[in-house]
Amino acid sequence: MEHMLLLFLIFVPILGLSNGTETEQDFTWHLKKIPQIVRERTFSLDSPKFEAKTKLELNSVCGIECQRKLPVPSLSDLKSLLSYETVFENGTRTLTEVNVLGAVPDPAANTTTQRPLRKKRQIYGTDSRFSIYDKRFMTNFPFNTAVKISTGCSGILISPKHVLTAAHCLHNGKDYVKGSKRLRVGLMKTKSRGNGRKRKGAKRSRREISAAKEDPKATTELRRRSKGDERKQRGSGRKQGTSDGMPSFQWTRVKSTHIPKGWFKGVSGDIALDYDYAVLELKRPHKRKYMELGISPTIKMMPGSMIHFSGFDNDRSGQLVYRFCSISDESNDLFYQYCDAEPGSTGSGIYLRLKEPNKKKWKRKIIAVYSGHQWVDINGEQQDYNVAVRITPLKYAQICFWIHGNDENCTQG
Repeated sequence: MEHMLLLFLIFVPILGLSNGTETEQDFTWHLKKIPQIVRERTFSLDSPKFEAKTKLELNSVCGIECQRKLPVPSLSDLKSLLSYETVFENGTRTLTEVNVLGAVPDPAANTTTQRPLRKKRQIYGTDSRFSIYDKRFMTNFPFNTAVKISTGCSGILISPKHVLTAAHCLHNGKDYVKGSKRLRVGLMKTKSRGNGRKRKGAKRSRREISAAKEDPKATTELRRRSKGDERKQRGSGRKQGTSDGMPSFQWTRVKSTHIPKGWFKGVSGDIALDYDYAVLELKRPHKRKYMELGISPTIKMMPGSMIHFSGFDNDRSGQLVYRFCSISDESNDLFYQYCDAEPGSTGSGIYLRLKEPNKKKWKRKIIAVYSGHQWVDINGEQQDYNVAVRITPLKYAQICFWIHGNDENCTQG
């Protein structure tokens, strides 16, 4: 029954509701002209310390009321905020300064609904999350675009070599987190036949051949250890994450990471949630279907104001977790929603399904990055939200620039 409901939610577009009756609205991906991000100069910085602790829940963040009062950034501000750091796998770091051409303020129509303070929790009412157990779903689009980040977060594939995630999964605003120097991305895969054990007569690896030539005793020891590892894997059962319903991962090294300068505390004075996004470039390309970027529409342009995302919540270890919910409020740069989520799902790509222009076909695109459970101070009281960073035209331009290395393929989105 749960599979049938899941199929319905995934493949059937949600109709807009107004006053309790179905209404047909223009739920279409409208192409917009994108500002240009132009690289001006790049220079080297000292290598990071990589000593920060990963923090999946942030405090002292500018909330809804604060966001509404923020002034529209000037061109000078945008150039500073959209300049970015790149960290490479060998630990070196650069800063790239950019210019912004054709930027036009595009304010969102903020809602004004007053909501009561909520209790301090991340699951609101009945837990509405779905654990994806069936490998037919898990390893096919759109679920196969979800990836696991080695620092404990989630992400989403946005090109054959790039992953979108949250900046705080890599950097706490002052320094890069432990583990981000040797960052890896886990792509879900189906369980291989034989549980990864070698067949009799299988070809030896280069390592075994080289060892055999140099030292026959080393070869014997290598084989003995390999057999011991196989026995451990067979005895550990579900803990390996390869049994039915539990994804196994193909881990890939990250070649470089890009984080906008607006995320750093030294620039904004505090953690700037508006810029809580980052792009990872993989060392080797994958051959999976990825999800395209889209410009975030306003709430009223979404079917049922509904969003979707999948990630690896810590309280459901080893499981891919899917959820959907309606957006409750929005600012120019953020979505505020009640999606049930736990740490581990932060960095997930939030997507929705709209019609392609002049076509009857519906298409999913990423419109935001799930930043996680955030605490903000409102009138002297702490209030919590589950928050997502919207992909605005400027953010689309920057992420697209990181993917392609130029703005030629980023003129419309």
